[in-house]
Amino acid sequence: MSDGAEYRIETDAADGSDDNAGRLVLSGPYLVSTVGRTERELRKLDADISAVDLSEVDHIDTVGAWVACQIAARHDAEITGASEQAQRLLGAVETAGNEAEIRPERHPVWERVPEHVGDLMRQLFFGIIGVIGFLGQILVAAGAIIRHPSRFRAKAFVRQLELVGVSALPIVGLMSFLIGIVIAQQGAAQLQQFGAESLTVNLVGRITLRELGVLMTAIMVAGRSGSAFAAQIGTMKLTEEIDAMRTIGISPIEALVIPRILASTFMMVLLGFYASIMAIIGGAVVADVSLGIPFLTFLERVKDVVPTYDLWVGLIKAPVFGLIVGMAGCYNGMQVQGDSEQVGRRTTQAVVSAIFMVIVLDAFFAVFFTEIGWG
Repeated sequence: MSDGAEYRIETDAADGSDDNAGRLVLSGPYLVSTVGRTERELRKLDADISAVDLSEVDHIDTVGAWVACQIAARHDAEITGASEQAQRLLGAVETAGNEAEIRPERHPVWERVPEHVGDLMRQLFFGIIGVIGFLGQILVAAGAIIRHPSRFRAKAFVRQLELVGVSALPIVGLMSFLIGIVIAQQGAAQLQQFGAESLTVNLVGRITLRELGVLMTAIMVAGRSGSAFAAQIGTMKLTEEIDAMRTIGISPIEALVIPRILASTFMMVLLGFYASIMAIIGGAVVADVSLGIPFLTFLERVKDVVPTYDLWVGLIKAPVFGLIVGMAGCYNGMQVQGDSEQVGRRTTQAVVSAIFMVIVLDAFFAVFFTEIGWG
């Protein structure tokens, strides 16, 4: 007998179900180092096999078990005579084969694109329904807090005010200051061609108070606090802390969502105004250094050339942007389920959706305020 894996086909007269059916008897060591040649021969075997007999196999590993399973599956035969070790390996191979993901057939591009667009539209539809339902939960919880003010989480609200607003002052201030410098420097370079560099004051004052101050702050808060909301609530959802809160009678909307949304809404007003002031200061520094306009004169000039309604435009947009950022973060956090990968995916989705909605609403506000004469 050879030292490698062998096989033979035996007919079983006792098995009268099919005269042509035979029993495939495997013998020898069915290991990864010995089964190569035999596996290629068995793959070409076209005989009618009713059973695969492993009683004469003295050693077997996972590869040998896989070969036996493949032969049995190809000929719709049963496996007999397996030792205890062989049975364990066969069970592991069969389980892995059943759990393996079957890659679907790749359809042509003219079929894949409409299908993908359809999936996106379906997700958008159910996403809108989910957001409306989430907003309804917030309104119900807010009504319960109004009826019972003692249920309002004041400490959680103050804590979120600190995290969203106070902790963000350095980065928002630095960002706004640098934006003011860039606007003033680039604006002055273009206006000098027409001898109108003095209008740099108008440019910096109006664009920061009306648009960039609150817009850039909203984007910063979305990336900083909106992502934190989604990650914190998503982790609590994943570890079943939110389910535990519901079990003991605590509303997650009241305890987690409302303090965060109120904090982002309220602090966006202050942060937006603070960012506009820092941007104007940055523009004043550039004007003092490059244009010869004294620092205090620049600030005094801003009060004369910037209409009061520009300030109100920024203050009106700020709480709306804060509400959008807070809702996007909390909603995506509450949608986490399954595994930890969902936390990262929902955190990214919270930031992207918040920034997208902020920019869309900013465009809407620009058209609206122009139509009412605040353009």
